Amino acid sequence: MKKIFAASAITLACLAPIAQNAHAADPAGYTKTKYPIVLVHGIFGFDTFQGAPYFYGIEDALKQDAGGATTYIATVSAAGSNEARGLQLYNYLKSLRAQGKGTKFNLVGHSQGSPTARWVATQDPGIVASVTSVDGVNKGSRVADIVRKVAPAGTVTEAIAKSVADGFTWFLVKISGNPTMQQSTIDALNSLTTPGLTAFNSRNPAGVPSGCGDGAWTVNITGKTTNATSAVNFYSWGGKGNLTNPLDLLDPGIGFLSLAFTGSGLANDGLVSTCSQRLGRVIRADYLMNHLDAVNGWFGWVSPFETNPKTVYRQHANRLKNAGL
Repeated sequence: MKKIFAASAITLACLAPIAQNAHAADPAGYTKTKYPIVLVHGIFGFDTFQGAPYFYGIEDALKQDAGGATTYIATVSAAGSNEARGLQLYNYLKSLRAQGKGTKFNLVGHSQGSPTARWVATQDPGIVASVTSVDGVNKGSRVADIVRKVAPAGTVTEAIAKSVADGFTWFLVKISGNPTMQQSTIDALNSLTTPGLTAFNSRNPAGVPSGCGDGAWTVNITGKTTNATSAVNFYSWGGKGNLTNPLDLLDPGIGFLSLAFTGSGLANDGLVSTCSQRLGRVIRADYLMNHLDAVNGWFGWVSPFETNPKTVYRQHANRLKNAGL
Protein backbone atom coordinates (compact mmCIF):
# COMPACT_ATOMS: atom_id res chain seq x y z
CA MET A 1 0.00 0.00 0.00
CA LYS A 2 2.82 2.41 0.86
CA LYS A 3 4.49 1.73 -2.50
CA ILE A 4 1.21 2.40 -4.31
CA PHE A 5 0.70 5.66 -2.42
CA ALA A 6 4.26 6.76 -3.13
CA ALA A 7 3.93 5.94 -6.81
CA SER A 8 0.64 7.85 -6.97
CA ALA A 9 2.16 10.90 -5.29
CA ILE A 10 5.09 10.93 -7.70
CA THR A 11 2.74 10.53 -10.66
CA LEU A 12 0.66 13.50 -9.50
CA ALA A 13 3.83 15.53 -9.02
CA CYS A 14 4.94 14.69 -12.53
CA LEU A 15 1.58 15.82 -13.89
CA ALA A 16 1.75 19.18 -12.08
CA PRO A 17 3.58 21.08 -14.85
CA ILE A 18 1.11 19.74 -17.42
CA ALA A 19 -1.83 21.09 -15.42
CA GLN A 20 -0.35 24.58 -15.38
CA ASN A 21 -1.66 25.43 -18.84
CA ALA A 22 -5.33 24.66 -18.14
CA HIS A 23 -6.74 28.18 -18.57
CA ALA A 24 -8.82 27.60 -21.68
CA ALA A 25 -12.06 28.18 -19.75
CA ASP A 26 -11.13 31.77 -18.88
CA PRO A 27 -12.86 34.37 -21.08
CA ALA A 28 -10.86 36.60 -23.41
CA GLY A 29 -9.43 39.57 -21.54
CA TYR A 30 -9.68 37.76 -18.18
CA THR A 31 -6.31 39.17 -17.07
CA LYS A 32 -6.51 42.51 -18.92
CA THR A 33 -5.83 45.09 -16.22
CA LYS A 34 -6.20 48.83 -16.75
CA TYR A 35 -2.61 49.44 -15.66
CA PRO A 36 0.39 47.23 -16.51
CA ILE A 37 1.56 44.62 -14.00
CA VAL A 38 5.20 44.84 -12.90
CA LEU A 39 6.70 41.75 -11.23
CA VAL A 40 9.41 42.49 -8.63
CA HIS A 41 11.74 39.73 -7.46
CA GLY A 42 13.05 39.20 -3.95
CA ILE A 43 16.52 38.74 -2.50
CA PHE A 44 18.90 36.75 -4.71
CA GLY A 45 16.52 37.34 -7.59
CA PHE A 46 17.65 36.78 -11.16
CA ASP A 47 16.50 36.98 -14.77
CA THR A 48 17.02 33.30 -15.62
CA PHE A 49 19.00 30.54 -13.92
CA GLN A 50 19.77 27.28 -15.74
CA GLY A 51 16.98 28.07 -18.18
CA ALA A 52 14.36 28.91 -15.54
CA PRO A 53 13.11 32.50 -15.14
CA TYR A 54 12.62 33.70 -11.55
CA PHE A 55 8.86 34.08 -12.14
CA TYR A 56 8.69 30.75 -13.94
CA GLY A 57 5.92 30.96 -16.54
CA ILE A 58 4.08 33.70 -14.63
CA GLU A 59 4.59 36.45 -17.20
CA ASP A 60 3.35 34.21 -20.02
CA ALA A 61 0.37 33.08 -17.95
CA LEU A 62 -0.68 36.70 -17.40
CA LYS A 63 -0.29 37.55 -21.08
CA GLN A 64 -1.49 34.34 -22.70
CA ASP A 65 -5.19 34.92 -23.37
CA ALA A 66 -6.48 37.32 -26.01
CA GLY A 67 -6.07 40.81 -24.63
CA GLY A 68 -4.08 39.59 -21.62
CA ALA A 69 -2.27 41.76 -19.10
CA THR A 70 0.58 44.00 -20.15
CA THR A 71 3.33 42.64 -17.93
CA TYR A 72 6.90 43.69 -17.20
CA ILE A 73 9.60 42.22 -14.97
CA ALA A 74 11.52 44.87 -13.05
CA THR A 75 15.30 45.04 -12.95
CA VAL A 76 16.53 45.53 -9.39
CA SER A 77 19.54 44.33 -7.39
CA ALA A 78 19.73 40.72 -6.26
CA ALA A 79 20.93 41.95 -2.86
CA GLY A 80 20.43 45.38 -1.36
CA SER A 81 18.40 47.38 1.13
CA ASN A 82 14.67 47.90 0.67
CA GLU A 83 15.35 51.56 -0.04
CA ALA A 84 18.13 50.97 -2.58
CA ARG A 85 16.07 48.40 -4.44
CA GLY A 86 13.05 50.69 -4.14
CA LEU A 87 14.93 53.52 -5.84
CA GLN A 88 15.97 51.17 -8.63
CA LEU A 89 12.35 50.09 -9.08
CA TYR A 90 11.18 53.71 -9.05
CA ASN A 91 13.66 54.60 -11.78
CA TYR A 92 12.54 51.56 -13.77
CA LEU A 93 8.89 52.66 -13.55
CA LYS A 94 9.75 56.21 -14.55
CA SER A 95 11.60 54.79 -17.55
CA LEU A 96 8.52 52.79 -18.57
CA ARG A 97 6.40 55.90 -18.20
CA ALA A 98 8.82 57.95 -20.29
CA GLN A 99 8.55 55.31 -23.03
CA GLY A 100 4.77 55.59 -23.01
CA LYS A 101 4.35 52.11 -21.52
CA GLY A 102 2.10 53.18 -18.67
CA THR A 103 1.16 56.04 -16.38
CA LYS A 104 0.57 53.94 -13.25
CA PHE A 105 1.50 50.37 -12.44
CA ASN A 106 0.29 47.37 -10.44
CA LEU A 107 3.36 46.23 -8.51
CA VAL A 108 3.50 42.55 -7.52
CA GLY A 109 6.46 41.88 -5.25
CA HIS A 110 7.67 38.48 -4.10
CA SER A 111 9.60 38.22 -0.81
CA GLN A 112 11.74 41.38 -0.48
CA GLY A 113 9.96 42.62 -3.59
CA SER A 114 7.08 43.60 -1.31
CA PRO A 115 8.91 46.23 0.83
CA THR A 116 10.74 47.26 -2.35
CA ALA A 117 7.40 48.08 -4.00
CA ARG A 118 5.98 49.62 -0.83
CA TRP A 119 8.90 52.08 -0.71
CA VAL A 120 7.98 53.36 -4.18
CA ALA A 121 4.35 53.84 -3.12
CA THR A 122 5.51 55.99 -0.20
CA GLN A 123 7.72 58.12 -2.43
CA ASP A 124 5.38 58.58 -5.38
CA PRO A 125 1.90 57.07 -5.00
CA GLY A 126 0.87 58.68 -8.27
CA ILE A 127 2.88 56.10 -10.19
CA VAL A 128 1.48 53.12 -8.25
CA ALA A 129 -2.04 51.79 -8.73
CA SER A 130 -1.58 48.86 -6.35
CA VAL A 131 0.99 46.92 -4.36
CA THR A 132 0.60 43.17 -3.98
CA SER A 133 2.76 41.20 -1.57
CA VAL A 134 3.43 37.57 -2.51
CA ASP A 135 4.96 35.71 0.44
CA GLY A 136 6.35 39.13 1.28
CA VAL A 137 8.71 39.94 4.13
CA ASN A 138 6.56 42.70 5.62
CA LYS A 139 7.42 42.32 9.29
CA GLY A 140 10.75 40.51 9.13
CA SER A 141 11.99 36.94 8.79
CA ARG A 142 13.14 34.63 11.60
CA VAL A 143 15.73 33.25 9.17
CA ALA A 144 17.28 36.71 8.80
CA ASP A 145 17.04 37.24 12.57
CA ILE A 146 18.95 34.02 13.27
CA VAL A 147 21.62 34.78 10.67
CA ARG A 148 22.13 38.22 12.20
CA LYS A 149 22.29 36.70 15.71
CA VAL A 150 24.88 34.13 14.62
CA ALA A 151 26.83 36.78 12.72
CA PRO A 152 26.66 40.03 14.72
CA ALA A 153 27.81 43.24 13.08
CA GLY A 154 31.58 43.73 13.10
CA THR A 155 32.50 40.12 13.91
CA VAL A 156 34.62 37.60 12.06
CA THR A 157 31.52 35.47 11.63
CA GLU A 158 29.81 38.32 9.82
CA ALA A 159 32.82 38.78 7.56
CA ILE A 160 32.79 35.08 6.65
CA ALA A 161 29.02 35.07 6.05
CA LYS A 162 29.32 38.22 3.96
CA SER A 163 32.08 36.71 1.86
CA VAL A 164 30.03 33.60 1.13
CA ALA A 165 26.84 35.56 0.39
CA ASP A 166 28.69 38.07 -1.78
CA GLY A 167 30.24 35.23 -3.75
CA PHE A 168 26.84 33.62 -4.30
CA THR A 169 25.33 36.95 -5.36
CA TRP A 170 28.22 37.62 -7.76
CA PHE A 171 27.70 34.18 -9.29
CA LEU A 172 23.98 34.75 -9.73
CA VAL A 173 24.23 38.17 -11.35
CA LYS A 174 27.18 37.10 -13.49
CA ILE A 175 25.34 34.26 -15.17
CA SER A 176 21.74 35.41 -14.97
CA GLY A 177 21.16 38.94 -13.74
CA ASN A 178 22.35 42.47 -14.34
CA PRO A 179 26.05 42.68 -13.35
CA THR A 180 26.10 46.49 -13.51
CA MET A 181 23.82 46.95 -10.48
CA GLN A 182 25.26 47.61 -7.04
CA GLN A 183 24.85 44.70 -4.63
CA SER A 184 25.01 44.56 -0.82
CA THR A 185 24.20 41.34 1.01
CA ILE A 186 24.67 42.92 4.43
CA ASP A 187 22.20 45.70 3.61
CA ALA A 188 19.76 43.06 2.39
CA LEU A 189 20.17 41.03 5.60
CA ASN A 190 19.66 44.05 7.84
CA SER A 191 16.59 45.09 5.86
CA LEU A 192 14.94 41.67 6.26
CA THR A 193 15.35 41.26 10.02
CA THR A 194 12.45 41.98 12.36
CA PRO A 195 14.11 45.17 13.71
CA GLY A 196 14.93 46.23 10.14
CA LEU A 197 11.34 45.86 8.94
CA THR A 198 9.97 47.46 12.13
CA ALA A 199 12.02 50.56 11.38
CA PHE A 200 11.09 50.41 7.70
CA ASN A 201 7.38 50.12 8.53
CA SER A 202 7.53 53.19 10.74
CA ARG A 203 8.52 55.14 7.62
CA ASN A 204 6.34 53.16 5.20
CA PRO A 205 3.25 52.09 7.16
CA ALA A 206 0.63 51.95 4.40
CA GLY A 207 -1.19 48.62 4.25
CA VAL A 208 0.72 47.01 7.14
CA PRO A 209 -1.65 45.39 9.67
CA SER A 210 -1.18 46.05 13.37
CA GLY A 211 -1.61 42.34 14.10
CA CYS A 212 -1.97 39.27 11.92
CA GLY A 213 -5.12 40.24 10.06
CA ASP A 214 -5.80 42.53 7.15
CA GLY A 215 -4.17 45.92 6.80
CA ALA A 216 -5.85 48.92 5.18
CA TRP A 217 -7.07 47.92 1.73
CA THR A 218 -6.78 51.40 0.20
CA VAL A 219 -4.61 54.20 1.54
CA ASN A 220 -4.40 57.85 0.47
CA ILE A 221 -0.66 58.53 0.49
CA THR A 222 1.08 61.88 0.16
CA GLY A 223 4.31 61.17 -1.67
CA LYS A 224 7.56 62.05 0.07
CA THR A 225 9.15 62.82 -3.29
CA THR A 226 6.20 64.40 -5.09
CA ASN A 227 4.17 65.84 -2.17
CA ALA A 228 1.08 64.83 -4.17
CA THR A 229 -1.66 62.61 -2.72
CA SER A 230 -2.99 59.53 -4.47
CA ALA A 231 -4.83 56.36 -3.44
CA VAL A 232 -2.93 53.06 -3.50
CA ASN A 233 -4.55 49.64 -3.13
CA PHE A 234 -2.80 46.91 -1.13
CA TYR A 235 -3.18 43.13 -1.43
CA SER A 236 -1.32 40.04 -0.31
CA TRP A 237 -1.26 36.28 -0.40
CA GLY A 238 1.13 33.70 0.99
CA GLY A 239 1.76 30.12 1.89
CA LYS A 240 2.42 27.75 4.74
CA GLY A 241 4.12 24.86 2.96
CA ASN A 242 7.71 23.66 3.33
CA LEU A 243 8.30 20.34 1.55
CA THR A 244 5.68 20.34 -1.19
CA ASN A 245 7.02 18.25 -4.10
CA PRO A 246 9.44 15.29 -3.92
CA LEU A 247 10.82 16.14 -7.37
CA ASP A 248 11.74 19.73 -6.47
CA LEU A 249 15.51 19.83 -5.92
CA LEU A 250 15.20 23.04 -3.89
CA ASP A 251 12.66 21.71 -1.38
CA PRO A 252 15.31 20.24 0.98
CA GLY A 253 16.90 23.68 1.29
CA ILE A 254 13.53 25.23 2.12
CA GLY A 255 12.96 22.46 4.66
CA PHE A 256 16.30 23.22 6.29
CA LEU A 257 15.58 26.95 6.51
CA SER A 258 12.16 26.23 8.02
CA LEU A 259 13.97 24.87 11.09
CA ALA A 260 14.33 28.52 12.10
CA PHE A 261 10.66 28.37 13.08
CA THR A 262 11.00 25.27 15.27
CA GLY A 263 9.23 25.81 18.57
CA SER A 264 7.77 29.15 17.51
CA GLY A 265 4.35 27.80 16.61
CA LEU A 266 4.37 30.09 13.56
CA ALA A 267 3.02 28.80 10.27
CA ASN A 268 5.53 29.68 7.56
CA ASP A 269 6.64 29.11 3.98
CA GLY A 270 10.16 28.10 5.01
CA LEU A 271 11.49 31.65 5.18
CA VAL A 272 8.63 33.96 6.20
CA SER A 273 5.81 33.50 8.70
CA THR A 274 2.26 33.80 7.44
CA CYS A 275 1.81 36.76 9.80
CA SER A 276 4.70 38.64 8.20
CA GLN A 277 3.31 37.86 4.74
CA ARG A 278 0.14 39.87 5.36
CA LEU A 279 -0.45 43.26 3.77
CA GLY A 280 -3.64 45.16 2.95
CA ARG A 281 -6.41 42.89 1.71
CA VAL A 282 -5.27 39.35 2.48
CA ILE A 283 -6.45 36.99 -0.26
CA ARG A 284 -5.08 33.91 1.50
CA ALA A 285 -2.16 33.18 3.78
CA ASP A 286 -2.50 29.42 3.86
CA TYR A 287 -1.70 28.15 0.38
CA LEU A 288 0.16 24.82 0.42
CA MET A 289 3.16 26.56 -1.11
CA ASN A 290 6.65 27.25 0.14
CA HIS A 291 8.59 30.44 -0.47
CA LEU A 292 9.78 29.40 -3.94
CA ASP A 293 6.50 27.78 -4.98
CA ALA A 294 5.03 31.30 -4.78
CA VAL A 295 6.89 32.15 -8.02
CA ASN A 296 6.11 28.75 -9.55
CA GLY A 297 9.23 27.21 -8.12
CA TRP A 298 11.97 25.21 -9.74
CA PHE A 299 10.72 24.62 -13.31
CA GLY A 300 7.16 24.51 -12.01
CA TRP A 301 7.66 21.68 -9.51
CA VAL A 302 5.05 22.79 -6.98
CA SER A 303 2.46 20.99 -4.90
CA PRO A 304 0.00 18.97 -7.03
CA PHE A 305 -2.52 19.28 -4.18
CA GLU A 306 -2.86 23.09 -4.29
CA THR A 307 -4.06 25.71 -6.75
CA ASN A 308 -1.29 26.22 -9.27
CA PRO A 309 0.67 29.48 -8.78
CA LYS A 310 -0.01 30.50 -12.39
CA THR A 311 -3.72 30.31 -11.70
CA VAL A 312 -3.32 32.38 -8.51
CA TYR A 313 -1.56 35.15 -10.44
CA ARG A 314 -4.21 35.07 -13.17
CA GLN A 315 -7.00 35.22 -10.61
CA HIS A 316 -5.32 38.24 -9.05
CA ALA A 317 -4.97 39.98 -12.41
CA ASN A 318 -8.71 39.47 -12.87
CA ARG A 319 -9.27 40.85 -9.36
CA LEU A 320 -7.27 43.97 -10.26
CA LYS A 321 -9.20 44.29 -13.52
CA ASN A 322 -12.54 44.11 -11.71
CA ALA A 323 -11.34 46.77 -9.26
CA GLY A 324 -10.65 49.12 -12.16
CA LEU A 325 -6.90 48.77 -11.76
